[in-house]
Amino acid sequence: MQVYGADKVWKQMNREGVVIARCTVERLMKHLGLQGVRRGKVVRTTISDMKAPYPLDRVNRVFKAERPNQLWVSDFTYVSTWQGWLYVAFVIDVYARRIVGWRVSTSMHTAFVLDAL
Repeated sequence: MQVYGADKVWKQMNREGVVIARCTVERLMKHLGLQGVRRGKVVRTTISDMKAPYPLDRVNRVFKAERPNQLWVSDFTYVSTWQGWLYVAFVIDVYARRIVGWRVSTSMHTAFVLDAL
């Protein structure tokens, strides 16, 4: 049994002389409810709690600074490694656009995010 995703369908159509954009193949397959098999396991990393309060946006999405150390922003992300998931927290100086602090942890807890500061 052959399983064709959008990429294989697009390449096959081009080999057969049908000129079509890859994004068109994706759109048509989605419209028809067709999809290829996905390799690997699906990892759901974010489970939002809609009832939890959201933090305030204290800069109103304006990420500009006129001098160093005027505005720092932070975030954290996850990285898949051979040993498992690692979490990376970092703080960026908006003016210099440079990382001023970072930490890596094997678990996602508050202390490791604060350690980046």
